[in-house]
Amino acid sequence: QIQLVESGGGVVQSGGSLRLSCAASGFILADYAVGWFRQDPGKEREAVSCITSSGGRANYLDSVKGRFTASRDNAKNTVYLQLSSLKPEATALYYCAAGRPALSALRLPSMYYYWGQGTQVTVSS
Repeated sequence: QIQLVESGGGVVQSGGSLRLSCAASGFILADYAVGWFRQDPGKEREAVSCITSSGGRANYLDSVKGRFTASRDNAKNTVYLQLSSLKPEATALYYCAAGRPALSALRLPSMYYYWGQGTQVTVSS
């Protein structure tokens, strides 16, 4: 069964850190690019970070550059997103997704085949 499971979300104060994990089962995550997306109720899902299958390239939303870092451990079939210096506006449900988008389409949710159920991140001021 193909599955992506996120974990690591929680409630943290402004300025704090969290590390999100995205564990895959039923397929080889190393064969796919992985995107991290977030969504607040009533808002569109937005791409926070996208990392290529090799892990050699990662893109970030401008507002999180320098504070969020994506990485992957292909031996563990897992991708991570380190969230640092968190701000209240980062509060959202965070999803990971696997796909094979072109480099120009890394931020498009429609380019991803498999999605996790999401993990909630709440940053208090």
